[in-house]
Amino acid sequence: MPPLNKVCTKLFNPKNCDIHLVFNSISRVLKTLVQIHNPTIKDQIVPQIMPLYLLPRFNNIINHSIKTLKPPFIFFHSSPALSSNHNQQQPISLPSPSQIQKLISSQSDPLVAKEIFDLASNLHPDFHHSYATIQTLILKLGRSRHFSLMNSILSCLKSDRRYTVPPSLFTHIIRIYGDADLPDKALKTFYTILEFDIKPRTKQLNVILEILVSKRSYIRPAFDLFKAAHRYDVCPNVESYNILMRAFCSNDDLSIAYQLFNQMLKRDVVPNVESYRILMQGLCRKSQVNRAVDLLEDMLNKGFVPDTLTYTTVLNSLCRKKKLREAYKLLCRMKVKGCNPDIVHYNTVILGFCRENRAHDACKVLEDMPANGCLPNLVSYQTLVGGLCSQGLYDEAKSYLDLMMLKGFFPHVSVWHVLINGLCNVGKIDDACLVLEGMLKSGEAPHVHTWMDVVSRICEVEIGRLEDVLKVDIEPCTRIVDAGVDLQEYLVKKGRENAKFI
Repeated sequence: MPPLNKVCTKLFNPKNCDIHLVFNSISRVLKTLVQIHNPTIKDQIVPQIMPLYLLPRFNNIINHSIKTLKPPFIFFHSSPALSSNHNQQQPISLPSPSQIQKLISSQSDPLVAKEIFDLASNLHPDFHHSYATIQTLILKLGRSRHFSLMNSILSCLKSDRRYTVPPSLFTHIIRIYGDADLPDKALKTFYTILEFDIKPRTKQLNVILEILVSKRSYIRPAFDLFKAAHRYDVCPNVESYNILMRAFCSNDDLSIAYQLFNQMLKRDVVPNVESYRILMQGLCRKSQVNRAVDLLEDMLNKGFVPDTLTYTTVLNSLCRKKKLREAYKLLCRMKVKGCNPDIVHYNTVILGFCRENRAHDACKVLEDMPANGCLPNLVSYQTLVGGLCSQGLYDEAKSYLDLMMLKGFFPHVSVWHVLINGLCNVGKIDDACLVLEGMLKSGEAPHVHTWMDVVSRICEVEIGRLEDVLKVDIEPCTRIVDAGVDLQEYLVKKGRENAKFI
């Protein structure tokens, strides 16, 4: 019996599984094979392996496939039924390896692709798959998590000296294991490269390091592999160092990260901007902002131009350490050193000043922004208004609120509330009412506490003012609707106490 018949017979074994599942499986394989076989394949194989009562249905499937496919590729076959001489094999032209490769790569089911690969391998002794076909199948099986089948083909590839295996194949396999969350197998693949008499590349080392350090428990194994890399003639580059430095900084092992940084310089590996930033972030995370600033100065002296994220890291740390003077000086130096401050840098310093009740200094920073090519945004204004209110500078806060509204920025309801509440607390009821009126006109719905602040002050000072406050049409979307019951009870109670409100 020809090899193809053996495969199909094995598939169609009612003792092994449900007959309908087997039928679907064999139909799928043979529908695919009809692309590379003579259309008469069904006459050669099907009668020998399929019960008669299923033949009409199977014939319909194959005939439909033949009609819908392009002219099929032709294999040789060895069926005596199709030859005038039953004892001779009738030769027919073989498909090219590239045709097989295209057919395998087009399969969505990796197991069907594997069946096609095996069938093509066994049909003729002169046929050999191309390396592209083998790589396609290895990656298809790996990405579908059929690792045992993938490794069996990889083992055959190792013993077959006809093929030259490029290192890129192992890079793909390492990434596949990483995506499957199998760091152990990814690490083992690095040593498999050596079994193929291939020199591992730095790229493969870095891919494995990235996979290993993503798991906290594998940081040390990653470090061990890094230290042993020279045994395999692999030279770590700046990216290798950065991967490990970032991992140790995140793991609060700052001393090892510093050792790696210094080791880079000794081994003539030039650090890049990311190397400095990683170490500065680690220092700032440990509240060692002075060392971070020193490292930044060293970076600038060596001709590096820090990126925006590096400056953001240091500025934020300086502000949190209340070193606002140093933060402002650094902000001013950025443009001179080749990095224009952006909105994040300005907002970081504005927030730092406001947190320390230095809202006037924050105002100066905001006013300097347009001249330096950066316009304030909603966050800039909201932060400043909140900072002014926290210092009791309500008139200035109201001015900046009007300015931001004029520029098309609409503050969050909490900003309105803080300003209205502050004005009420200092007895500026008229200003509070104007702000509330502006809030309603802007379409913002005041919170119930905002209403209660204003109404309580009006009832205490001038109950007749209530009608003026509520002259604005209140739509159903405003929160006054939700607060209606509580507001009514409060006003009735307050009116009875003052004998002024009926």
